[in-house]
Amino acid sequence: MKTVRMGAGSGYWGDLLEPAIDLAKRGELDYLGFDFLAELTMSLLQRAKRRDPGKGYIPDVVPWMQALLPITHGNGTKMVLNGGGTNCEAAAEQVLRVARDADLTRLRVAAVTGDDLTSRIDEFRQAGVTLANMETGERSIDEIADRIVSAHAYIGSEGIVEALGGGAEVVIGGRLADSSVYVGPLMHEFGWSFEDADWDLLGAAITVAHVIECAGICCGGMSSQWKNVHEPWNMGFPIADFRQDGTAEISKLPDTGGLINQWTIKEHLLYETHNPTDYRMPDGIADLTTTRLEETGPDRVRLSDMSGRERPEMLKVQIGYTDGWIGEARVLLPWPDTMAKADRCEEIIRKRLDIVGVTPRELRFDRVGVDALAGPLARRPRRDPEEIELRVTARVASREEAAAVNREVTHVSTIGPVGTAFGPPVKPREVIALWPTLVPRDMVPTNVLFEEI
Repeated sequence: MKTVRMGAGSGYWGDLLEPAIDLAKRGELDYLGFDFLAELTMSLLQRAKRRDPGKGYIPDVVPWMQALLPITHGNGTKMVLNGGGTNCEAAAEQVLRVARDADLTRLRVAAVTGDDLTSRIDEFRQAGVTLANMETGERSIDEIADRIVSAHAYIGSEGIVEALGGGAEVVIGGRLADSSVYVGPLMHEFGWSFEDADWDLLGAAITVAHVIECAGICCGGMSSQWKNVHEPWNMGFPIADFRQDGTAEISKLPDTGGLINQWTIKEHLLYETHNPTDYRMPDGIADLTTTRLEETGPDRVRLSDMSGRERPEMLKVQIGYTDGWIGEARVLLPWPDTMAKADRCEEIIRKRLDIVGVTPRELRFDRVGVDALAGPLARRPRRDPEEIELRVTARVASREEAAAVNREVTHVSTIGPVGTAFGPPVKPREVIALWPTLVPRDMVPTNVLFEEI
């Protein structure tokens, strides 16, 4: 029975590179997939592209391809990634440049586009698409229309299948859904079609993709079993051997760190999952609760009985818009009387902001080590900590107000309690807020552009 062997090369922008190189060298992979994107990433990349039309892709693409492409080109492993961000064509050009520098020949690269809806907001509204906010229920985006930075749909596997069918060795997309990086190769290899789909098989593909898409996290990263994880500094990334019957086995390379067992897989099945019976992706809807797991050996888990339903008619779109500025600064407080000193510094900073006329939309004081995580639910310690870092953050309307917040916090080192010092400066930063919404699938066509040397 045919089996497709896929490895996960990254789970986020800035992930470890060494495990991906190890997979490329020793994994005997058919495909190596990369997820580089998060919810806010597209807005950051869109702004980078506006400043420089040659930018907008994930910068990691260049060093990753420099390290990996000479290996994968030689052993026949294909790579699929969403590192194109907001400028897939430029990313494809960078891959070709890396190939030329490495004296590689006969390399075909495909850029998958169509997810960028930033310039189409009015078109959707005129067509009667409400663009209602999925989280708040707000139905009109009039309030933020003039502050939109980016709008990108989570697109599925169609472009990947077309690209692989056209002979692409490297497929680069924009806001390809995380799971589609792996579902696409499976659809291509097994000849699946959305027009005549076996939705349980697609549900299985989505489930397996969900398990491996964050790379080392299913191999003991971020795990409640962290005490049992072997050499996490040498983390091995996951391999999925997906069989044509819809079963799969998750493993990692020998002599690598990490831990794979039924619990690390179960943890990741629930990771970023609101409703495990209704896990909605552009390629289908997976029911994660039917999955059966069996440990078949050390660091090896078999998945079976996975299921799914027909793909949704609507695609999720993440709209990013500007929503004020953040001013942040830190105050360092030594024992004795650390809690009392923190309280006095908070009082001073609040009074100073009143005097200079800064009224934050939100103002937060975190006593790191005491209440930074639990907030008002945290109990005050019975004895003073040896030291406290008071972190002050304020959301304000302008860069100038954010800078004023930073400046006022520094004053407590001279007008506050003895021993008070301020931490390293933090630059004011603009807030990008998210407006999640839905648009009809048939209004988001994808396009594939091929380039080669």
